[in-house]
Amino acid sequence: METTGLLSFPSSKPPLSRTHFRPSNPFSLSFPTTHKTSVSHRPITIKSAISRTKKEETVEIVKTQLENCYLLAAIKYTGFTVKQFQDFRRSLPESSKLIVAKNTLVYKAIEGTPWEALKPCMTGMNAWLFVHTEEIPEALKPYRDFQKEKKLENDFTGAVFEGKFYGPDDFKQLETMPSRAEIYAKILGALQGPAIGLVGTLQAPARDVVMVLKAYVQKLEEESGGQ
Repeated sequence: METTGLLSFPSSKPPLSRTHFRPSNPFSLSFPTTHKTSVSHRPITIKSAISRTKKEETVEIVKTQLENCYLLAAIKYTGFTVKQFQDFRRSLPESSKLIVAKNTLVYKAIEGTPWEALKPCMTGMNAWLFVHTEEIPEALKPYRDFQKEKKLENDFTGAVFEGKFYGPDDFKQLETMPSRAEIYAKILGALQGPAIGLVGTLQAPARDVVMVLKAYVQKLEEESGGQ
C-alpha cells in the first residue's frame, strides 16, 4: 500500500519567537529594539529648575513687601474658596497686600529679621497680609468685615508689629489702637496742659511719643510760617 506524507525541511533562518511576534494589542504590532533610550532625566531636571526659580521669586516678592511694612499678619487660609479669596483681596485698600505663599518660603524671607517673631504661625495653610500704613486698626478692619459677612471661622493666626508677636487672643490690642489723629490730639493736649499730663504721655509707648512730637513740631512750623 502506497502512502503519501508531507515532508518538512529545516529552514536556514531561525524561527521567530512567539514572545516577540505576538503583540499585546491585536490591532498593533510592536517590534523589539536592540537598546533602550532613557529620556526621563532631562524633563525632571528642567522641572526642578523651574520649581527652584519660582521659589526664589516668591522669596523675593515677600522681601519686597516687607519694605516699609508696619505689620505682617497670617490668616488661616484652609477652606477659602477662590471666589472668597478674590473678593477679600479686592476689598483691601492700596496700602495692604495679600499673598498666599508656603510657610517655608515666607520664613526664609523673614529669617534673621525682626519679622522672624512670626515663626509660631509657620504651620498649616496661611495667607499673608502686609500692611504698609501706620493705621493698623483700619488695615485689619476689612478682614473683620469680610469674616462677618461671609460667616467665616477662619481667623488671624498671628501678627508681628514693631518686632513683637501678637497671637490670636492679642489682636484686640492691635484693633483698638488709636489712630494717628487721635494720638496727635492727645499729645498736643498734654503739651498745652499741666506738666503732669505731659509726664503721663511720655510714659506711653515710644511710637506714640514720636508721633506726638512730630505733630507738635509741625504745629510750631505752621505757626511761625504764618507770622
